[in-house]
Amino acid sequence: MNTAIPDGAWYGAKRRLLGPPLATEQLKNERLSRPLALGVLSSDGLSSAAYGTEEILYALIPFFGLAAFTLVLPLTLLVLFGVALVVLSYREVVSVYTRAGGSYVVARENFGPRVAQVAAVALMIDYVVTVAVQTAAGSAAIVSAFPGLSRLPVIGPKILLVISVAAIAVMCAGNLRGVREAGRAFAVPTYLFAGSVALMIVGGIVRELTGTLPSATRDPGMVGLGSHSGLIAFAAIFIMAKAFANGGSSLTGIEAVSNAVSALRPPEGRNARRLLAIQGSLVAFLIAGISWLAHATHATPYGAGFPTVLAQEASLVFGHTAAGRLAFLLLQVGTAAILFTGGNTSFTGFPFLASFVAEDSFLPRWLTRRGQRLVFSNGILVLTVFSLALLAVAGATVTALIPFYAIGVFTGFSMAGFGMARYHRRTREPGWRRRLTINTAGGIYTALVVLVFAVVKFTEGAWLIVILFPVLVWLLIRLNREYRSEAAALEDSGVIVPNYTRQVILVLVDGYDVAVTAAVRYAKSQRPTVLRAVHFVLDDGHAERLRDRWVAAGTGVPLELADCPDRRLAHAVGALAAREASTEGTFVTVVLPRRSYPLLAGRVLHDRTAERIAHVVSRVPGAAATIVPFDVRHRAATQGRRAQPDEERPAPAPGAEPIGSLTLAGPPRKATVQGRLRAAQVRPVDHNNVLACQVADSTGDVTVLFYGRTHIPGLTTGSHIRLRGMAGPGADGQPTMINPGYELLR
Repeated sequence: MNTAIPDGAWYGAKRRLLGPPLATEQLKNERLSRPLALGVLSSDGLSSAAYGTEEILYALIPFFGLAAFTLVLPLTLLVLFGVALVVLSYREVVSVYTRAGGSYVVARENFGPRVAQVAAVALMIDYVVTVAVQTAAGSAAIVSAFPGLSRLPVIGPKILLVISVAAIAVMCAGNLRGVREAGRAFAVPTYLFAGSVALMIVGGIVRELTGTLPSATRDPGMVGLGSHSGLIAFAAIFIMAKAFANGGSSLTGIEAVSNAVSALRPPEGRNARRLLAIQGSLVAFLIAGISWLAHATHATPYGAGFPTVLAQEASLVFGHTAAGRLAFLLLQVGTAAILFTGGNTSFTGFPFLASFVAEDSFLPRWLTRRGQRLVFSNGILVLTVFSLALLAVAGATVTALIPFYAIGVFTGFSMAGFGMARYHRRTREPGWRRRLTINTAGGIYTALVVLVFAVVKFTEGAWLIVILFPVLVWLLIRLNREYRSEAAALEDSGVIVPNYTRQVILVLVDGYDVAVTAAVRYAKSQRPTVLRAVHFVLDDGHAERLRDRWVAAGTGVPLELADCPDRRLAHAVGALAAREASTEGTFVTVVLPRRSYPLLAGRVLHDRTAERIAHVVSRVPGAAATIVPFDVRHRAATQGRRAQPDEERPAPAPGAEPIGSLTLAGPPRKATVQGRLRAAQVRPVDHNNVLACQVADSTGDVTVLFYGRTHIPGLTTGSHIRLRGMAGPGADGQPTMINPGYELLR
């Protein structure tokens, strides 16, 4: 008999959209070499160099005018000092914590799980804003290369938002399908961007030295030049602090290596430290070079966000020849590609972080579940929704999104720095004083950036993060308290389970159909002391017709017509269960036939009476509710239709017998079979244990018993195993092999 369960419509749609499901055993970590890891893990860090200088100038030019192109250099040096501190600080992180998690794991291990929620909230905000900022910057790079897009009808004025939303939708779909960042394709944008920008920087410096580097011409769309010259006024200090805060966005993404240490080839810690050093050096070179060319060319940001400062510099350096235009387009392609790739890193980081926090019971548990393609689908969808909402509210320009950015990023840096400082003070490992100094300095620097950012960007949108941050931390801690209280309520230690001598089953019926028949059949299988069907009368005519049909059907179960004058059905059922359970030694089970319908139609056309009744009955001591579902639409649609084959059962392997050929007739015989482990359980037998495994292929099942074992390393559900031994009839009515030789297969 074919017992495979046909797939539902929703599963079929997911399968078509996302592809066939991946087995859990396929969840393997792809180890990355250093060159590949540099390309894959550095995209977020390097991509921020594309807009860091521009954001500094955006704050300086309206106040200082042409003096801004001089001031950009010392502010860039201050940013580079921060890059060095963060790289040095995270080199200590990856030396100790060689698994994924980054600053959240550091904070949790050194400050405890509650304080770690500050890092969790900081990182989650960082991931959400990173997606919005990176896609907005990538969209600006595309429009800078093809300015005609901004003049398209209808979508032209909103072209940055349109491209950003489309990019996020593509990222979401790709990650739901299980696109892996460890693929070589994800390393290409990093090397293309770094190479093309390095070529531009070197070419620009050469042209400057030879006196052939042109300057940017003023354009009405550029940010207006200010005329203030006083550098001691409070306003000037405030503007420079704002420019520094904007430039601090260049530090984002440096920590990406610490979030993926476990993906590196061993020795993981040493490889991660080298990657951080190389990445930090590249970031510093790119930021310094782009700022120097901005100083030399006077490239000025545009109010609309495009053409970008980087695009202006590339156009001036490469010129307008065919080769220059090709180099310009290549740089813009590399810029857009690395920015979108950098945004895509959040679609890996956010779901993993959310799963870590959820495993610690500070976020909903459904964030820990992997989807059809072995990715954290719920986390991907949550990130997509929040990123799109941020773009819709703030707009799709980097300048509009920067106020939401650095507080989360630098708070995570601070937690990592101070967490490692506490680790060094506690362990006092060799060289701990030097490491303590590095991490403390990194923590103080990044904490000051958070403070500066909160002050100078408060009125531009940072107020929302300042308010939202503590609220989210409180919500996470409050959710954890709820989980802990639920766990305490469910803890059964010390609870005396009463011995019930009388079992009463009440089957609630509102009609007589196959759903009720299935519920009655289930109730009979429980062999209760008392079994009766109960109908609460809400309509006298309907009750009379039900009684006639019940008697005519001859179910053998008495039907009780109960009064319900106030039509509070759930309350009446609860009261009946309480009366029955009040008899000493009696346990009452209320069986509820539930007719299941498609989700949307079921919500509109039918109520949820069974769930409401079960909720009330669950509060009655000595009573429980059992819902027996009956899928109406599925039964109607599949009557007479053959079920699809079970895809979890592999075909018989070469060199092995089909499991279905192990008949129960005749004496035991030697056999070699191969299949997939579908279930395993530990059974107590005569003061010992036996590990009972069910192994299956497409032809049948065999029960495998390993006496004296509770587990076998590597043998988990979903594993493939080859067995050699005696096969014969077992007590459970299936072919059985006892203590066979086994071989675990990939």
